[in-house]
Amino acid sequence: MFGNIHEECGVFGIFDPAKKINVTHATYSGLYALQHRGQQSCGIAVNNNGMIYSHNDEGLLNEVFNEMVLNYLKGNIAIGHVRYASSENKGRENNLPYVSKYTKGQIAVSYNGSLVDANKLRASLEDSGAMFHTSSDAEIFAYMISRERLKTVSTEQAVLNIMDRVSGAYSLVIMTPNKLIAVRDPKGFRPLCMGSLGESVIFASESCAIDAIGGKFIRDIQPGEVVAVTKDGVESFIEKCGQKTSSCIFEHIYFARPDSVIDGQSVHFARQEAGRCLARRDNNKDIADIVIGVPDSGLDAALGYARESGIPYSVGLNKNRYIGRTFIQTQQGERENLVRLKLNPMPAVLKGKRVVIVDDSIVRGTTCAHLIELVRHAGATEVHLRISSPPFLNPCYFGTDIDSRDKLIACRLTLEEIRQEIGADSLAYLAVEDLKEITKDTSLEFCDACFTGNYPVHVPGEN
Repeated sequence: MFGNIHEECGVFGIFDPAKKINVTHATYSGLYALQHRGQQSCGIAVNNNGMIYSHNDEGLLNEVFNEMVLNYLKGNIAIGHVRYASSENKGRENNLPYVSKYTKGQIAVSYNGSLVDANKLRASLEDSGAMFHTSSDAEIFAYMISRERLKTVSTEQAVLNIMDRVSGAYSLVIMTPNKLIAVRDPKGFRPLCMGSLGESVIFASESCAIDAIGGKFIRDIQPGEVVAVTKDGVESFIEKCGQKTSSCIFEHIYFARPDSVIDGQSVHFARQEAGRCLARRDNNKDIADIVIGVPDSGLDAALGYARESGIPYSVGLNKNRYIGRTFIQTQQGERENLVRLKLNPMPAVLKGKRVVIVDDSIVRGTTCAHLIELVRHAGATEVHLRISSPPFLNPCYFGTDIDSRDKLIACRLTLEEIRQEIGADSLAYLAVEDLKEITKDTSLEFCDACFTGNYPVHVPGEN
């Protein structure tokens, strides 16, 4: 969490045919559970008798919405979005859900992912007369779906028709005047699941959002599946299913909340298993006196490391819960200042101890070095850093904004050089071959290109 790793978005949708639920409040609560996926902007769009009304702005949910706004957004279908923008896609015009109008009515889109061919698609559509007002991939989808809908009998068929023309990661919730549609790309890069609350149907990026509104988890949306919900019920289309999958492994390592279950795999247990794998490869029960984790995603891995190694687990870093994720700060100095504010080491726990710190990743290494310095200053005699992911060696083109190779510390330095630069007594990463161990309960295969360079789809500019 102390670097430049960020995931683009979280999406939520709900259809209440009986009109018994306040779908706006339900969406707000669901998005609150997904706030970790995006903290720069958020929005909600609501369908009221065929008319779509929306509100979005930059900021956290409690900064963008109040009771007056929520009470204004009335209807029985709603979609929502939380967003972290990459540097080239910042700006209020890119806030989602994206809402547009065409001859068949209105369409609203919430989107999580990244199209590897977005620039080529946009240029081709502009050459044919399209005009775009944002740099969001969601607008590309909205335009392509709207244009295809003019030639098809339904919006879901229009979606199916364009899926072969786009490449990359996309989990979508789409709202029309009378439908709620969920779409997951054929590779299954980004998570998307389905639940219920009474007669209502829910779609969300993670199962924790369904739990947050008192709903019941039903299942994950299959890679390549399109699900359409109307007042008459739910219909699934699986014509695009069956490809080799490539779900993002970093959902389990870092992005998702530990109380979520993604494609059958408990995130909590996946992270614990990562810690166990690290301890098994250490094979040294006398390396330290205590094991601590970096909140939040490092805590479960630290617990797994402690249980496997037999070294006592302790809480050595206290987290200030009122500060957002440090990666939102763009300047290194700002990030380091926020590390001090967000994480405070506990001298009563650390003083005179040999410490294993478990964190989820190292990107540039500078903020990690600052964290180690804080722990030493609190009295630790030795600091051994264990990372619950392999080294980052390649950029991601599927919605994870990982730095370019020249800024990734693992591309510049050897393991020993990294250890010296960050000031650790020892350093070890999760082995690439252990990635399968941490996701034993899912049948999906994973994308590990940020570690291996093996991209599951053709990426322009990559060999």
